[in-house]
Amino acid sequence: MRLTFLIFILLVGQWCFPQGNLLWKGYFSYNEIVDVEVSSTTFFAATENCIFYKNTTQQDVNILNSINGFKPNAITAIHYSESFKKTIAGDQNGLLILVNEDGTIITKVDIIEEIPVAPNKKKINDFYEYQEKLYIATDYGISVLNLNTLEFISTYFIGTSGEEVEVLQTTVLNEELYAVTRQSGIRKASLSNPFLYDYNQWQTFDSGYWLGIVTLNNQIVAMSTDGNTYRYNGSFQSILNQSQIGRKIKTNGNELVVTTQNNVFVLDTQGNQLAHITVIPDFDVQFTAAHVVNGQIFIGTEMNGVFATTLSNPSLFENITPNGPFRNNIFRVKKAPNQLWAVYGDYSREYNPYPLDQLPTSSYSSNNGWVNISYEDVLQAKSICDLVINPNNSTQIYFTSYFSGIVKMDGSDITLLNSTNTGPNGLESLVLSPPDPNYVDIRINSPAFDKENNLWVTNAFVERAIKVLRSNGQWQSYSVDGILSDYTVGRYGSMAIDKNNTKWIPAYNEGLLAFNDQMNNKFIVIDFANSNLPDKVVNCVAIDNRNQVWIGTAKGLRILSSVDQFLSENELSTNPIIIQEGDLAQELFYQQAILDIRVDGANRKWVSIAGAGVFLVSSNGQQTLYRFTKANSPLPSDNVNDIEIDDVSGEVFFATDKGLVSFLGTSTKASGDLSNVYVYPNPVRPEFSGTVKIAGLTDKANVKITDIEGNLVYETTSEGGTIEWNTSAFGNYNVASGVYMIFIATQDGLDSTVKKVMIIR
Repeated sequence: MRLTFLIFILLVGQWCFPQGNLLWKGYFSYNEIVDVEVSSTTFFAATENCIFYKNTTQQDVNILNSINGFKPNAITAIHYSESFKKTIAGDQNGLLILVNEDGTIITKVDIIEEIPVAPNKKKINDFYEYQEKLYIATDYGISVLNLNTLEFISTYFIGTSGEEVEVLQTTVLNEELYAVTRQSGIRKASLSNPFLYDYNQWQTFDSGYWLGIVTLNNQIVAMSTDGNTYRYNGSFQSILNQSQIGRKIKTNGNELVVTTQNNVFVLDTQGNQLAHITVIPDFDVQFTAAHVVNGQIFIGTEMNGVFATTLSNPSLFENITPNGPFRNNIFRVKKAPNQLWAVYGDYSREYNPYPLDQLPTSSYSSNNGWVNISYEDVLQAKSICDLVINPNNSTQIYFTSYFSGIVKMDGSDITLLNSTNTGPNGLESLVLSPPDPNYVDIRINSPAFDKENNLWVTNAFVERAIKVLRSNGQWQSYSVDGILSDYTVGRYGSMAIDKNNTKWIPAYNEGLLAFNDQMNNKFIVIDFANSNLPDKVVNCVAIDNRNQVWIGTAKGLRILSSVDQFLSENELSTNPIIIQEGDLAQELFYQQAILDIRVDGANRKWVSIAGAGVFLVSSNGQQTLYRFTKANSPLPSDNVNDIEIDDVSGEVFFATDKGLVSFLGTSTKASGDLSNVYVYPNPVRPEFSGTVKIAGLTDKANVKITDIEGNLVYETTSEGGTIEWNTSAFGNYNVASGVYMIFIATQDGLDSTVKKVMIIR
């Protein structure tokens, strides 16, 4: 089958900090455009959490995202101040972020902290700059920022009785400030009046229902809720019938741009139509915002990024969106050799997939950037929520759909596996009550390969909930009737398979289900009542390098000391990890909702906590090595849906609801020998603030670092394939500039190597 790929033009998918922050990369989507703005030479486009911009005479696209410190919550409006050379973003909660020309970022929380209105009334709707002041239209009224001092001057509550009103847009004409409100028409007041904070100084210019307002050719132009745009010349006169409710009205002083869901209109100062765009060939688009600069039209869309065309030929389009995944809310990621896969279909904590997603899947490689495989190419499988890569054939991938079955991709050949083609022991649809023979709803999850290359999955809401596609192509099913309290509501999370071929499966509201088909179909349920679990809801499970089972629940963590207990026992009990904090002993992750656990090459655990970011804990859980949150790292959100680790490079991927980022740590698996040891960064420059990594090690390798004269400054033993050195002499002081020798030997002393690193202070 031939695939139709959505390949974007600009391959700029990875963005890094300078050397001082080389450890982070961003893999963001730039498709879901919320606003478009222009300066005299540049266009700007905003997604919910990123801004990208491009000079119209140049090819390079510049990007602001969390990797370079730009961390909004949800952008709702943007503005560029040509006079002050600042890019400004407004947020749904009143956050204001200003980016200077040199890249420094100023975050202002004045609206969030100081304006005395409810948090849900602080959304920023629009910006208007006039005489060194920025008028900020919000859901409560208008706030005014002095662009010279970056101090807020005043706030205007302009309801007819001084109440809060949603102000959608403002403009100035003849030294009068006009404001379009949601329910109170167009209000206006004189800028020469020093008492604009007094609502009595405001008057109603028009009591109708309006959506936006600009000044063009020394006249007020406003967009009404009736699907028309009007010019005011003593009275309002229609200059455009757009046939749809407008979304944005903008002007650059020479052209008027009106955007609706399916139309972009460009008019001149006299109201003559210069362009009318309704379609973009080969794309099913919905428009969100558009603007014009230097004869070029830039059009933002809901799901397809930004397109550029010209006033002279508005039928020829170029997609100028930076390359990235299809969207930022990624549900699962998986790493294959030289490729990264992402899927977007999701379900709630209760495993409810509705509304069903009709989304593509995405893959990333360093050579081709991101490639999005369309919903049609995956045979219209809905809500693809997970995937697994055949460990013996990285081109063979199975995507599980929480409605349609399994999509098998084998190179360019794609097959949809469901209840019609997997036989009597294969995939099953849930059964409605009363039964409907025409209804098909096949909820497949938990894909995992065992060491015999058999593919295991779970099938929700059916008796034979555990399915396996044997390596010989035959399907087999296993019943959970009598094992779980009610299989008809059975739902299952991602499984882990241990060295004994035991399957460990989170079962919603039932605990953790352990099953081994090679032991006479033995089952054990680790539950809330009998196994010391802190909650009935198990969200995730991981088997570590010492064959311990780490169990993440909705209310904390539990450990089963060995997978081998399943072989000899009929009941399994778990234990918490008790850590010492000061004089207090307490439970690790007490009462925390754990979303995901991943084990790295050094047997450390990466743990995602709902709303609290990611923790890296030592192999026994007694030490917290890192904690990453939106506040202290480039994580764009504290809600991390999934964690994935590249065992070769040590790159740890965090899929959040606001974008995908990665951290290059020391998560590599141990090597078989020392032939590929390398040191990075090398040299270590003065601006670098991280640690030196020595990678490609065998497990338990002895590492000694000396200065050029042979004085020992650091010594350690590796766990996994990488160690870190903070460039200090046993933690006492930073070593001086110079060349340092790194002597490495395997645990048995039969293999050794020597490396060098240069440090520049």
